[in-house]
Amino acid sequence: MDHQPWTMDQTTKMYDVIVIGSGPGGYIAAVRSAQLGFKTAIIERYPTLGGTCLNVGCIPSKALLDSSEHYYNAANHFNEHGIQVSGLKIDFGQMIKRKTDVVTGVTKGVQFLMKKNKVDVFIGHGSFVTKNKVSIKNDKGEVQEIEGKNVIIATGSKPMSLPSITIDKKRIITSTEALTLAELPKTMVVIGGGIIGVELGSVYARLGVKVQVVEYMDRIIGTMDKDLGKELLKVLKKTGVEFFLSHKVTGATVKGKTVTVTAEDSKGAAVEFKGDYCLVCVGRKAYTDNLGLDKIGLEADKRGKVVVDPHTLQTKVAGVYAIGDVIDGPMLAHKAEDEGVLVAEIIAGQKPHIDYNLIPNVAYTWPEVSSVGLTEDQLTEKGVGFKKGTFSFKASGRAAASGDTDGFVKVLADKSTDEILGVHIIGPRAADLIAEAMAAMEYRASAEDVGRMCHPHPTYSESFKEACLAATDNRALNA
Repeated sequence: MDHQPWTMDQTTKMYDVIVIGSGPGGYIAAVRSAQLGFKTAIIERYPTLGGTCLNVGCIPSKALLDSSEHYYNAANHFNEHGIQVSGLKIDFGQMIKRKTDVVTGVTKGVQFLMKKNKVDVFIGHGSFVTKNKVSIKNDKGEVQEIEGKNVIIATGSKPMSLPSITIDKKRIITSTEALTLAELPKTMVVIGGGIIGVELGSVYARLGVKVQVVEYMDRIIGTMDKDLGKELLKVLKKTGVEFFLSHKVTGATVKGKTVTVTAEDSKGAAVEFKGDYCLVCVGRKAYTDNLGLDKIGLEADKRGKVVVDPHTLQTKVAGVYAIGDVIDGPMLAHKAEDEGVLVAEIIAGQKPHIDYNLIPNVAYTWPEVSSVGLTEDQLTEKGVGFKKGTFSFKASGRAAASGDTDGFVKVLADKSTDEILGVHIIGPRAADLIAEAMAAMEYRASAEDVGRMCHPHPTYSESFKEACLAATDNRALNA
């Protein structure tokens, strides 16, 4: 790929903005900085741009989710559509190859954006020398330095483990290794029932793998509305996934090709789970290792995060900013992207803002799960009076036609003003449907406002309208 050549002379390259990290937050920050007329550089320690999301996260996992969904539908649902399939089998190697091809395509797209916007790309590990000078060390051990008036830390995150578990990346693996397995396992134990755990667990369950999910909490996708977790649990069980909730994992050992996971159930009794692989999905930690924060008077907390001003995302060191997974808030690519734009515009003297309440969360299982705004529990904790409207996809004509009738839309609105406070969806194309809710909430629409908008028929989007009508004096028309 095109990147800046290594120069061993005494000339130091000067920039208006240096971005450390090329994930969604970093590369978008670089693009927006360049659009605003700043001379911009971006530093990436790996050979390809795009960070975790594009290389070993969002994009490859969605590619495998789609491939496994195609197979699952062919094996289980094509007959009802009058499509007869014989000799159906899985070419797991081709599935992984397609995933890799998708990743290659999108990372080349980021490379093109850097070239288009005249952003200088440096491949190597970036670390602070001073607050305005960054050292870049490549894989040959060669070092060069560049200087910038402003530096944006966008180094992302890496998977966490449990104190009692050692990741060997062979049998006890993280999401990174789960996307590049050389073989299709017969059994897999997934530690953690959060979004990453249920997404990757569902990939392998659809392909016929016996998947057991061991979760510490008493529900899955615990960061989302509790009703979404209940419904997803019910749906994933139908695909064969087994769930063991309220279980505390105490260890994992490998013997030959078998991993044994030990845990305690809700009563404290010892239990064991065995699998060909153990996939550890217990969260992520900000990646600020060897960044040289101490050299500029910054320090990271135990999760690797740094403190920033909530409005400007500037650290306590003037001219040094941080975005995405290395600061507080949900570890989501789209959050990092918006923050990258915000910082570039702050540097340019503009007055951008982000409403963190309106950052959506999505689980790309099938059915998909999406959420924006406040949950029922959060509204109750805040003492906010609210009313609820729900609409089942079983009553949707479009869902009936496609055979995707699992799930519902739930709308939470202020009891006195009818303003929409939260929308929670599990169902077909929920990840796309949530965008209408976000737009409505951005303009502080009431549930009745959306209920009076003419939605195309038959579409999945009608279910959002119906849920809004249900929240408005129980006026749903098709339920």
